[in-house]
Amino acid sequence: MTAVPGDHPLLDGEAGPVVRPYSVTYGRTRPRSALDLTTMLLATGRTPRHMEPEHAQALRLCRAATSVAEVAANLQQPVVVAKVLVSDLIAWEALITGVPTVDTPDLQTMKDLLDGLRKLQFSSNTNGDDTNGDDPDGGEDPRRGGLRGG
Repeated sequence: MTAVPGDHPLLDGEAGPVVRPYSVTYGRTRPRSALDLTTMLLATGRTPRHMEPEHAQALRLCRAATSVAEVAANLQQPVVVAKVLVSDLIAWEALITGVPTVDTPDLQTMKDLLDGLRKLQFSSNTNGDDTNGDDPDGGEDPRRGGLRGG
């Protein structure tokens, strides 16, 4: 059954339920935390006792790493509303920002990877597909320490 404007004060036939952003944030217009659109969020596993439905929805969205922009889009709320809701969840320790990343490899690992890639490149050049395929240096001049000019 489609709602008809005037049937219920919070329904609009085309827009669906209408709740003003200041109602969702209780009039707050500034988040407690410094957040931008690309700030990554992740749920900690904690569930605050007294959450509004919008907080719970934002928390569910952040079970996997999610940006503030994605939360706003999925909540269909202005970004500032999403920031206020997310900052509440951060204050309640239900969300963390700056999702941890994998440790970066050390310099030796990167050098080994580069050497392996160069060997792969050299072996693919010996198929006769490349003009330098018969060149054991793969186009590099050992006396000059770089690629040969031409």
